[in-house]
Amino acid sequence: MKDLTQCVVTPDVKTEGFEALGVATHRASTIVFKSAEAYATRGQRGHEGYTYGLYGTPTTRTLEAKLTALEQGVRTFLVPSGQAANSIAILPFVNAGDKILIADTSYPPVRDFANRDLARFGVDVEYYNPVSVEDLASKIDDRTKLVWCESPGSTTMEIQDLPAIAEVAHRYGALVGCDNTWATPLNYKPLALGADIVTEALTKYISGHSDLLMGSITIRSEELITPIRSLLGRFGIGVSPDDAQLVLRGMETLGVRLKHAADGAAKLIEWIERHPLVDRVLFPSLPGFPGHETWKRDFHGVSGVFSVVLKPQAVPHAAAALDVLKTIAIGASWGGTRSLVAPMPVRQNRSATGWADDDLVLRISVGLEDAGDLQTDIEAFFADISSRTESGAIARAS
Repeated sequence: MKDLTQCVVTPDVKTEGFEALGVATHRASTIVFKSAEAYATRGQRGHEGYTYGLYGTPTTRTLEAKLTALEQGVRTFLVPSGQAANSIAILPFVNAGDKILIADTSYPPVRDFANRDLARFGVDVEYYNPVSVEDLASKIDDRTKLVWCESPGSTTMEIQDLPAIAEVAHRYGALVGCDNTWATPLNYKPLALGADIVTEALTKYISGHSDLLMGSITIRSEELITPIRSLLGRFGIGVSPDDAQLVLRGMETLGVRLKHAADGAAKLIEWIERHPLVDRVLFPSLPGFPGHETWKRDFHGVSGVFSVVLKPQAVPHAAAALDVLKTIAIGASWGGTRSLVAPMPVRQNRSATGWADDDLVLRISVGLEDAGDLQTDIEAFFADISSRTESGAIARAS
């Protein structure tokens, strides 16, 4: 070979005997074939075969296989974000004239996607009370193709009775999808409880370091493979093998990170619950929390994400008081090494249920910091609110 050819032709290097613990990063758009016949018959390679980089490399397939095993499914697909996972999990299974039922406490972007895009495509969108199987049963009909769940519910943490929901949905021939990002497959197995599709925002706990975006869709039965895989191909959706490798690396510490976050959340909640400016904490493992018994039955543990409902006098001062935080960062998302807090509105994202409290809930995600430092931060936050409420009371009195 001439030098210029040597520069671009990859030599065959022996790999036998090279057994690394880390997963190699395979980057490719073009996949080459040994013969013209192999190229002509590439479509016969099946779902596991390699035909083009968009449909997977050994790196992305390794991540898919790990997730499939954890979710107890038959196949996993990777997409660029958690919300992409939700949207792609829904789109192949609804047509104009069909109906979808969505838990009223689902992730707000799911609601936005349904109201704007599914409705534009002619799909009838309806919301149901997430904790009332009776409400679901009263709204489902033969046009319903999918029942969407999220347990716990976004921000307000409602626990759904997934086996009962699946029984109602399957009676009408509808699929059941479930966003499992809060619990992760370590703490909740929706497919084992009757769901047909489970999604994860790998962005959060599974990657665990707040430095990438990715989502996953795992299915329970093989007949769902072709509709999803074909849609991904038509839309040209794939993920970077470099990002997949980062998820694989972060995933190895998922168990210890999740336990540390859950333990830290438990310590923080114990103190927060007693504060006079707090009305209640929303967290499924608390004995008095609605749905606690269902959580005990179906879940294997908790994550480090919980919400705080403040007393009415504290609400007007909460946003300004967040500025005193030193360790806890203010930001969206969660599940990384750093603790985060975000003030969340509720009412604008409800239609089938009501919200009687003030329209601000503090969502806290506990990271990997020392619990004592987090408590110091929260103490400063409440002290700032107290000073503002006391100043206001003095001003009114004078």
